[in-house]
Amino acid sequence: MNLKLVKVSLDYKKQIFDMLDEWYSSGEKIVPYAIRKTDYHDFDKYCEGIEVKDASEGKVPDSTYFCLDVDRDIMVGAVNIRHYLDEALLLNGGHIGDGVVPSERRKGIATAMIGLALKECKKLKIDRVLMVCDKNNIGSAKSIMNNGGVLENEILVNGIVEQRYWIEI
Repeated sequence: MNLKLVKVSLDYKKQIFDMLDEWYSSGEKIVPYAIRKTDYHDFDKYCEGIEVKDASEGKVPDSTYFCLDVDRDIMVGAVNIRHYLDEALLLNGGHIGDGVVPSERRKGIATAMIGLALKECKKLKIDRVLMVCDKNNIGSAKSIMNNGGVLENEILVNGIVEQRYWIEI
């Protein structure tokens, strides 16, 4: 598996469209939120709006990456890295939001993608990373633990039990 994280760009428009087309057709909620907050069909607007550049309007700056399977030239997922945590993200959200397109799950991609995201966190001088997942999302919990995640606690958010994991980089 030869994966790398890439920023949104015209160079990857087809791969991003293919991934998002599949994901939307599945009917599943697309995670991370950053890759679905703007309609990708208007690609210029999509590229402009995918990241929060500064802390205006009470938002935390973030970086969004797509995960490219280099050998197959397809996007297999995405990660969103929040540069720091506000009160809401500390409770539920964390530093990294990640998702793998449905057809590519159970192949170790999430574990590898989180590992790549942790390297980006280190560049941002984040040395302790919070990741959160639904308690019933066993695959996500395993991917987090495979990257050194240690369960701190479980909390109830909107009727859903969320697990909060810390990863020391």
